[in-house]
Amino acid sequence: MNHSRSNAGAPREPDLPPYQVVLSATDWGSLETPFGNGEDLPEVLSRLLTPDPRVQVNALSELGEMVGHQNTIYEATAPAAMYVAGILTHPAATTPRPYRNVPIRAALLNWLASTAYDASDEIVGRTEQHFPDLLAPGTIVASFRDLRPMLYRAVSPFLRDSHEDVREAAVIAALNLAEHPALAEHRDHLAAHARSILDTSGNGHNQRVARKALEA
Repeated sequence: MNHSRSNAGAPREPDLPPYQVVLSATDWGSLETPFGNGEDLPEVLSRLLTPDPRVQVNALSELGEMVGHQNTIYEATAPAAMYVAGILTHPAATTPRPYRNVPIRAALLNWLASTAYDASDEIVGRTEQHFPDLLAPGTIVASFRDLRPMLYRAVSPFLRDSHEDVREAAVIAALNLAEHPALAEHRDHLAAHARSILDTSGNGHNQRVARKALEA
């Protein structure tokens, strides 16, 4: 699938394909996961859109194991991330989580933030010491990192969401994704959001991400 378009010959950030297209056009059975191939992923991803928040939370937990086991990027991670990003605007993303008045959208954004962090400069920098070709063109990690502008475009509308948890999750995801050189123009804008995380968040990990982003 070719997800990029051009305007008068000028490069532009790629468009995120509809989640239905990602689900149907991806050959999941040919993609590597930590437990074999991804033939079971369509069923798991589809459960993210059920009206039962308990089913959604369980599906997201399963997804994390199936495409991000031990904080590793697999072949199936990229299309799974595109699907999750694509359903952020779906009505099912507004379902409150069990026992908490927090939309499931916050959990989806937290998953994207965590996955983006697994391919961040910090993590890749450590791993490259042992795998020097980790970012060679066409490798799994390099290909996933190339998707960051696309994923950013899906996340950025929620930077000013009315719900605090959604807003914070979007900021952390955006900060991790904005390491991509094509997103450099957004970093000054994101700095204000990072400062807000430092001032208001009680989440130690999120504060660390915000602080490192500001230092960078």
